[in-house]
Amino acid sequence: MRYSKKVLEYFTKPKNLGKIKNPDGFGEVTNPVCGDTTRFYLKIAKKKIRGKEQEYIKDIKFETMGCAAAIATSSIATELVKGKPLEQAKKLTKDMIIRKLGGLPSPKIHCSLLAIDALKKAVEDYEKKK
Repeated sequence: MRYSKKVLEYFTKPKNLGKIKNPDGFGEVTNPVCGDTTRFYLKIAKKKIRGKEQEYIKDIKFETMGCAAAIATSSIATELVKGKPLEQAKKLTKDMIIRKLGGLPSPKIHCSLLAIDALKKAVEDYEKKK
């Protein structure tokens, strides 16, 4: 199985790795087949974007226990949504992640779903709390 340079880069030097104490939103997902687990932590703030106040992801961290693809997809997902309006972050797709990583081997595409699902759970957790 061959990974792109981008996948290897995000696996060996992941961005936004770690925890956020007292996160505004938290999401955890485990793949029942392979056992990989991803956790996302969110800090949400408000700012004026295009003239109206919107919620945005001020900070995001992740922890992933899994393969290179699971770690890389989680890492790039955090980069794609950090600083973005919450509504825009909700629209992140596995295809966007895979494209940014320069592709994934077919057996590893399910790994990109962990990042999406953990992000969605973290956003849902935040929205339930507010």
